[in-house]
Amino acid sequence: MSEIRVIVIEDHNLTRIGLKAALQEKEDIKVVGEAADATEGLKLLQMLKPDVATVDIGLPDFDGIELTRKYRALQAENEELQTKLLVLTMQNSEQSVLAALGAGADSYCMKDIESDKLTDALVSTYEGNSWIDPTIADIVLRQIRQEAEENIAKKGIKSRTIQSVEPEIEKVVENYPLTTRELEVLELIVSGCDNAEIGKRLYVTVGTVKTHVRNILNKLCVDDRTQAAVRALRTGIVS
Repeated sequence: MSEIRVIVIEDHNLTRIGLKAALQEKEDIKVVGEAADATEGLKLLQMLKPDVATVDIGLPDFDGIELTRKYRALQAENEELQTKLLVLTMQNSEQSVLAALGAGADSYCMKDIESDKLTDALVSTYEGNSWIDPTIADIVLRQIRQEAEENIAKKGIKSRTIQSVEPEIEKVVENYPLTTRELEVLELIVSGCDNAEIGKRLYVTVGTVKTHVRNILNKLCVDDRTQAAVRALRTGIVS
């Protein structure tokens, strides 16, 4: 993996220092800049053009949601601006989560995340995947489910077809469809069940569940259960 260039936008000095220290422990990550407010952060995003920026949601001049919105507007006018935005916050309210993602945040993490998980989130974001903190995944899934239900109601049909995904992913899913058992496991993942609960409900061992989960992740071209659930709901595989 090539070196990931990162800037940290965070107004709290100790938190900013801690984030920099945690990220710089990884040899493939380089912190190239930092900002204590949104105005300076927006300038650095345009000047340094990092791969990923961590953005605090509670910045003093204007918040991380507005920063995200402003940067997305700049991106629409300048194709050289390609930074992925990873929002960090202590707020797990539904309003804050959906506002950040609606503004165009690529990923959303809680500040109390373990440093290794933060690195995973940053790398996943850099690679073009949305990383949603497990503690708030239910909020996102509920919203996606609601949108899916509204779309189904408008169309008057229930479908398991693949919709609104990249052509290459659509092709993979069509060529390697989920089995009936994998669909059952996926539906339980979307419902929030862990492997042990899935095993109990389907009367199979946890080892068997893990095998099904691994196959599901491969077929849906995702890295974890949360991404699988999001893709399942967005594509209509599970409704």
